[in-house]
Amino acid sequence: MPAPESTLLDSWHHNAHAWIDAIRNGTIESRLQVTNQAILLAVLGRQPERILDLGCGEGWLLRALADRGIEATGVDGDATLVDAARAAGSSQVKVASYEALVEAKVDIGSDYDVICANFALLHQDIIPLLVAMNALLAPGGALVIQTLHPWTAAAGDYQDGWREETFTGFKGQWQPMPWYFRTLSSWLNALDMAGFRLAGLQEPQHPQSAVPQSLLLVAEQRDRG
Repeated sequence: MPAPESTLLDSWHHNAHAWIDAIRNGTIESRLQVTNQAILLAVLGRQPERILDLGCGEGWLLRALADRGIEATGVDGDATLVDAARAAGSSQVKVASYEALVEAKVDIGSDYDVICANFALLHQDIIPLLVAMNALLAPGGALVIQTLHPWTAAAGDYQDGWREETFTGFKGQWQPMPWYFRTLSSWLNALDMAGFRLAGLQEPQHPQSAVPQSLLLVAEQRDRG
């Protein structure tokens, strides 16, 4: 039986074209109404000059940042998504798995003011990747993570563990995707173990919804002194 991490990447390879269509046609309401704006404002709030979008997908955030005069580099593990980002005008996008980034097999630059991961940390052992990203930040830089809100996504089972996204209600042909659910304390512990300290926490919410649409974490490098 393949490991969940392998199945996770395979599902992105299978779902890439459907994902591109969903993002570019605006069919994911929570993104249109809440979460796209939330990550963009969180990043812009740091007043960055250089940004790395980790797990950039088809590149919508890269384009939004470039439109505001910010140098934005992207990296993603799926070549189809990277090709789509490049074709839409983002030239600084590279293909690399998270494993390759941890092992520094691909040069994606360094001295970033912000590294963001927008619904892109879905595997179990994120600490080595966070450590690798910490090393790529410029002094005073920040890591901005947006993810599913643990309380909303728990569905009555509030403990770390693998879950499955079936994309029910999404148009197109989708392959189920495993993803790793983690509690709020698990997120904070991972950041701490990777050398970060929490600088901000938001729970973006639609005014007509009773539950938060996401969890947004801003983390800074812990003082190495």
